[in-house]
Amino acid sequence: MAENSPNPVPFSEPPYLRGLPSPYITPAHREFQKRCRKFMWENLIQHAMEWEKLGTVPEHVFRTFCKYNMLLPNMPAPLPVEWLKRLDIHDILGVKVEDWDYIYTGIYCDELNRSGLSGPGGSLNAGFAFGIPPIVKFGSKELQERFLPDLLTGRKRACIAITEPEAGSDVANIVTTATKSADGRHYIINGTKKWITNGIWSDYATMAVRTGGPGPSGLSVLVVPLKNHPGVTMRRLKVAGQITGGTTYIELDDVQVPVSNLIGKEGEGMRLIMTNFNHERLVIAIGVTRAARVALSAAFSYCLKREAFGKTLMDQPVVRHRLAKAGAELETMSAWVEQILYQLCHLSKEEGDLQLGGLTAMAKAKSAMVLNECAQVAVLLFGGSGFTQTGQGELVEAILRDVPGARIPGGSEDVLLDLSVRQLVKIYQAQEKKLSQTSKI
Repeated sequence: MAENSPNPVPFSEPPYLRGLPSPYITPAHREFQKRCRKFMWENLIQHAMEWEKLGTVPEHVFRTFCKYNMLLPNMPAPLPVEWLKRLDIHDILGVKVEDWDYIYTGIYCDELNRSGLSGPGGSLNAGFAFGIPPIVKFGSKELQERFLPDLLTGRKRACIAITEPEAGSDVANIVTTATKSADGRHYIINGTKKWITNGIWSDYATMAVRTGGPGPSGLSVLVVPLKNHPGVTMRRLKVAGQITGGTTYIELDDVQVPVSNLIGKEGEGMRLIMTNFNHERLVIAIGVTRAARVALSAAFSYCLKREAFGKTLMDQPVVRHRLAKAGAELETMSAWVEQILYQLCHLSKEEGDLQLGGLTAMAKAKSAMVLNECAQVAVLLFGGSGFTQTGQGELVEAILRDVPGARIPGGSEDVLLDLSVRQLVKIYQAQEKKLSQTSKI
């Protein structure tokens, strides 16, 4: 079997790649998937484990992806077509930028994560998925002119810098301050940012800062220069999983940033941040679901050939039971993600945020639970090999270490579960009020 062909092992591929009909996937989507898989295999997937062990994906990989416009799919759909065409970017592996939809996004994110390891893909895409979109959506024309030509082409790299040591998922309590200078021309930034993916390689950060009083109304978002900028100190953090993701600790000591680097208006930071969270969580859920596929299908394949007590593991009822329970969770999660992607193709941005915000938060949390189940099952079934960082169980061992990186970033699991229900209650209350008013007419 060619490495860029569909994998025949049960649970290894989404249903449409197993030859089953799909209401979502068109022939054009399928053709893109073939080209995307080939590109990913040649430029990332076949080397992913090697690079994860080394701790860094080579710089030339980022350049290659940018050369072929293969980091643009990490941005929310629809893409910023006008800007892309200005930069002479007209297609992504044959798909016209104006035809790009969230189904393409889902295919791309699934293929990007086909190694099962979140670090290699995460080393490339954080800027496009999380750092650039607020500039595209809310940046002034002048701000966009200064930054987008370099960022959209990959000549410069960006990251998103929200999380702090004392304010993880509690975004409203960020304490990094941005105070205007005496002449009013600069913000002076002081504070720290922690667990910033790709930060160590980034020229700029789309950064949440406190320009006003306490709480969400005091937050703003700035484009902050990082590399070699006075007052900025960065160091990589050692983390359990996602080794190649470039997780970074950033210290900001009287860092001067022009006031023109403000995205939107002062005090709008919380709204700007929340607007892209739905996309961030969906992208994470897609990649996490693929990682769960890799782990479970690796275990399935192993159980077909590994013998114990005179028979293969697959001949043991308890093994089949474990595979079935995890597989049911996986396929349910996969179908839910596909459904959300389809719904986003047919809803306005505003309606999508309203109707799907809570559900997307829930889906991201659930995807990480599913990954945990599939990775745990895989490691257990691999036995001692699944506890070893070399040999035939090394992949599932690495995937299990990646699990916290799925359950915590983008809003930790418990926070998102609570948020999802609160959002659903809000929608219900608004609909109930509307119905009540209608009945009185």
